[in-house]
Amino acid sequence: MSALRRKFGEDYQVVNTNRGTTYTAPVKKKRQRFVDKNGRCNVQHGNLGGETSRYISDLFTTLVDLKWRWNLLIFILTYTIAWLVMASMWWIIAYIRGDLNHGHDQSYTPCVANVYNFPSAFLFFIETEATIGYGYRYITEKCPEGIILFLFQSLLGSIVDAFLIGCMFIKMSQPKKRAETLMFSQDAVISQRDGKLCLMFRVGNLRNSHMVSAQIRCKLIKSRQTPEGEFLPLDQCELDVGFGTGADQLFLVSPLTICHEINPKSPFFDLSQRSLMSEQFEIVVILEGIVETTGMTCQARTSYTEDEVLWGHRFLPVMSLEEGFFRVDYSQFHSTFEVPTPPYSVKEHEEKTSLPSPLVTPTLGDGRGGRDRVFSVDCIDIAEERVAGRLPSKLQRMSSSGKEDLQRKVLKLSSQPAERASSMGDLPLKLQRIGSVPGQGEAEERLKLKALKAGSEPMTQSTGDLQQLNLSHIPAPAPIPSPIPAPSAGGRPEDNLPAKLRRMNADR
Repeated sequence: MSALRRKFGEDYQVVNTNRGTTYTAPVKKKRQRFVDKNGRCNVQHGNLGGETSRYISDLFTTLVDLKWRWNLLIFILTYTIAWLVMASMWWIIAYIRGDLNHGHDQSYTPCVANVYNFPSAFLFFIETEATIGYGYRYITEKCPEGIILFLFQSLLGSIVDAFLIGCMFIKMSQPKKRAETLMFSQDAVISQRDGKLCLMFRVGNLRNSHMVSAQIRCKLIKSRQTPEGEFLPLDQCELDVGFGTGADQLFLVSPLTICHEINPKSPFFDLSQRSLMSEQFEIVVILEGIVETTGMTCQARTSYTEDEVLWGHRFLPVMSLEEGFFRVDYSQFHSTFEVPTPPYSVKEHEEKTSLPSPLVTPTLGDGRGGRDRVFSVDCIDIAEERVAGRLPSKLQRMSSSGKEDLQRKVLKLSSQPAERASSMGDLPLKLQRIGSVPGQGEAEERLKLKALKAGSEPMTQSTGDLQQLNLSHIPAPAPIPSPIPAPSAGGRPEDNLPAKLRRMNADR
């Protein structure tokens, strides 16, 4: 353990997924697997009826698919029965010709010399079939039926030898045992890689000979119900392990970690750590390739159920650099260690990131400048509450008293249009405010007459009387404001104003 910590760092925690060790998966009720860990499919075909004759039509494949004990039994029985049948035919020829009664008569010429009972007929057949030929038993030229039987025996023997010996050779050279040296990790893991949540498992090759054109595929087997109400007990769904990018084509020299990215197209898009406890599915992994030594296609299979998928784990590295070569430590092939992984699904993560921020305030206007922005009074209230919470009680009361006036000012500023650039800069402030209303029209004439009339009256009224001006009949603002018309008299505009207004303008 200390050597592994020095090699991979102090933060790595070795977790061996072998049952009965440090990590123990949640105990769940054992259910029937569709594919065993060794790749055997738990499917039996029954009630075939008259379809069993199809096995006889493809007899060679049927014999190859049989188990070894049945193959050996068929091999022995076939040769034994063939030998007995052919030996009996030679004995029948000798019996019909009467050679059995003249077995030791030197003057008699039999069909087959020195065949006078069934054991001698059987020995003659074995010598002929195996081409041993001791020279003691042989066919004479006075037995045409023996010559014909000899030709039939040679043809039949060649056919039986080719069929049975070829069947045994194919069965012995099958690459099923090559799959025994292809390893899969006992468990699959779910963790982040390159910022994306991925389902991963490990595969390795124990032999030095390579798998040519190795390709890997994954199938998700899960029960589901269609929108039409049809129940599919073992629905198969493809898991993308790099088909579009070519990552499914493996150069299987050292152990590789196969990765399935969980995205909106993945069937695990809404899978979270909590929902993994209640899910029921099985992931079937199929590795195919060509055996380098024999050139035959090999296929290795395994499967992972939901209790063999570890959330928040990662495989322990097994590669190390030695002097002049890379070393693979297969003792840590199945080991994993825990890593920080979000417990929610990718779907939940995308929904959280797609929600708008509540602190963003919308902006209205045509984008001409900051003057067209409308600020909400509620935002000011929130800001005041945050600031007031940090002030003393006396200052909080003072700030609350002016809160209503501040809201009125903000509303008044938001309702006024943009400032006008005109020649009113020399007028008093109150007249500028009245004159800044767009679309004066008739109101400007009244204002002008009011100012001229005020110049002839006694200077007893203050400028506050201008507030008494009735502007209720002023029309709606025009889209393009018109400038104030110049005074008819010559000189500056201040000369036509009353004296009191001129003094106020001078003071300003």
